Amino acid sequence: MTTAREFHERGLRDHLAPALRLLGLTGGRRTFALPDPTHWAMVGVVERPDDGRIRYTFDLSLVSRADWSAAAFPGPRPDPSAVYGIESWRSRIGELLPVREDVWWEVLPGPRWQVALDDSVAAVRHYGLPELRRRLDRERGGGTGETYLSADELEQVNTTLLAVPVARIQRAELVGAVLVLTGAWTRADAAARTVLRGVARGFLSAEDERFTTVHCADTLGRPLWDFERP
Repeated sequence: MTTAREFHERGLRDHLAPALRLLGLTGGRRTFALPDPTHWAMVGVVERPDDGRIRYTFDLSLVSRADWSAAAFPGPRPDPSAVYGIESWRSRIGELLPVREDVWWEVLPGPRWQVALDDSVAAVRHYGLPELRRRLDRERGGGTGETYLSADELEQVNTTLLAVPVARIQRAELVGAVLVLTGAWTRADAAARTVLRGVARGFLSAEDERFTTVHCADTLGRPLWDFERP
């Protein structure tokens, strides 16, 4: 009979790790990283064994390779649990999700064993990696975005979207004369386009002189729609 540990290990090895590598991460087992010459931008699997059950979540962290070398740590790749004190940023993935609290997944035997794995990969794809890339870009001096709404203000806007089946706005940033809205939308999502057109009109009607266009992008930064002031 397959134990919980064996089932968990198989799920991470045969499904989770390949899926994360398809997202552009390198590595395996429990430590993955975005390829970058100056920083370790890491996604680490954190496990919580409990009475025969094994749940897991993700730690995301960013540390410069120079700081890692200066700290005289051995090995070509740091373990996420070993970078406390020298990382420039760290977060549990649950803090980046709409729930804003710790989230754990569990691989369970049965016909739906893959659901938890797929859900956790989606969390990394839509929330973890975009934030990790944004932090990495800012660390390298390439970040040009200025936060437009505070977390509370953005939450108020997202509250108005609860009545419609549209993904929430994850970020609202000013880039030049453009207000960039980022979320887990797709170009084929007609409902999202319609709702975001209304949201954009609301922002544009305020006649904020800092922007004349609202640009919508998916969580990987790919452009979706542009709405301009009449």
